[in-house]
Amino acid sequence: MFDWLERFWVDVSGEVYTGFVQPALYSMGMMEYADRIAEWVDFALLGIVQIVLVYAVCRPLEAIRPVEPVTNAGAVNTDVFYTLLAKLGVLPLIAFVLLSSAERTMNGWLADTGFVPPTLETLFPALREMPLLALALYVVILDFGEYWRHRFQHMFGWWYALHSVHHAQRQMTFWTDDRNHLLDDAIAAVWFGAVALLIGVPPVQFVLIVMVRQLCESLSHANVRLDFGRVGERILVSPRFHRIHHGELSAGEDGRNYAVLLPVWDWLFRTGDFDRTAYPRTGDPEAPESLATGGWLRQQIDGLKQFGRALKR
Repeated sequence: MFDWLERFWVDVSGEVYTGFVQPALYSMGMMEYADRIAEWVDFALLGIVQIVLVYAVCRPLEAIRPVEPVTNAGAVNTDVFYTLLAKLGVLPLIAFVLLSSAERTMNGWLADTGFVPPTLETLFPALREMPLLALALYVVILDFGEYWRHRFQHMFGWWYALHSVHHAQRQMTFWTDDRNHLLDDAIAAVWFGAVALLIGVPPVQFVLIVMVRQLCESLSHANVRLDFGRVGERILVSPRFHRIHHGELSAGEDGRNYAVLLPVWDWLFRTGDFDRTAYPRTGDPEAPESLATGGWLRQQIDGLKQFGRALKR
């Protein structure tokens, strides 16, 4: 069912690479890096699509029904830089080089042992004939894993020391979603990727899940006065629901509303606040001022210092 999408994406990525990137590499004498750059091109194109889609949906909403006026444009610009770096920067290229080598090593080891990890489709073969149901199950399982990762970020002091870079933002907008410490991002990527690998998410469906997740998470951070109604608030995380999580009273271990996509986890584990009238001030009063108003590099350094102090404690 998703084969046509995979073919379309491969064609577009191939045209961009052969038409623009490969000639540039050849002229600079860098063809030994061609394979790695080709992988990065795929990632960068996906990032461009994500940014355009998120901006097209979230920016008009913020202009129509903002929760608060933007009084610190510099803080928002820092978040924009976080997003561009995460989606298009050299950091993903470095990650691809390191992770692809690790993946080849692991696959070789698994091939030598003859072990084939079980997946949802091997446990339940009928799912191979029901791709939409399989996709829905992948989303639910991955989101359950993300709920616990997010809750652990607040539960363990060393982890929240990194995560506080995200929570320190007092001028929250849809750009805030990518405002994370690099080490925190690395842990999250390994967590999400490990769960996806464990349940056997196919590559094309993985890309779709990432794109939907990115759009929903960006919308949930948006500076917009919006909830999804009494029923909808329990089906999908809204900007109002997630703003409570970013409220000053929810910082650190007092966090609420940990769900990333599906609020049902907060309902089941009694960590949800479904007050549809609440639009609190955001930020972490206990975080260093630099994490709220400093530039990208200062936030990364001070976040790492906090991490070190938390480990000593």
